[in-house]
Formats: sequence, C-alpha cells, structure tokens
Amino acid sequence: MARYGLVLRVRPEYQDSYIEYHKAVWPDVLALIRDCQIRNYSIFLKDHTLFAYFEYHGADFDADMKKMAASEAMRKWWDIMEPMQEPVPTRKPGEWWARMDEVFHAD
Repeated sequence: MARYGLVLRVRPEYQDSYIEYHKAVWPDVLALIRDCQIRNYSIFLKDHTLFAYFEYHGADFDADMKKMAASEAMRKWWDIMEPMQEPVPTRKPGEWWARMDEVFHAD
C-alpha cells in the first residue's frame, strides 16, 4: 500500500459549488475510484487550498490512473471540476494535483 498526498487550489468563486458536488459524488465515479485500487480517499479544504489523501492498494499505479482517465464518467466529472480548480505553480510537468512528499507517518 502506498499513501499519496496532493495539493490543488479551488477558485474562490467556485468553492461552494465544489463542496456541493463532493457531497454527492456520482456513484460510477466512486466505483471507478475503488476499481482503480484507491481506498481511504479524503479531500480537505482550507483557505481555498485542497489537500487530498488516499491509499493505493494496487500493483500498477500508472496503469490504474490511465484506466481512470479513459473512463467516460471520470472525464465528464473532470470536465466539471477542472474549471473550478487552479493548479499550484510549483507542480511538476504533467501534474494537475501536485504530489506532496511524505515527511512523517505514524500508525
């Protein structure tokens, strides 16, 4: 199992809409997330900054992310979410959500 922490900004004018959409994530999107071996997924919000945490339980993260990106349901979800979001300027090339480095963990 691998833990992931990611960061992204939500545009202030879309914050309420972003929250409302996430109160009722589409069932097929939730099923796909699970099918792609993601568990214990949370998104937190503070001062227009989104922090996502999840645990990946699969064997090929890149393949599972390609599977997710190929899904029509996920592409439709992203088409709604992306205008509400603003990537952080320090993200790596190809990232939307910027990956964070884990510096501490305790069970």
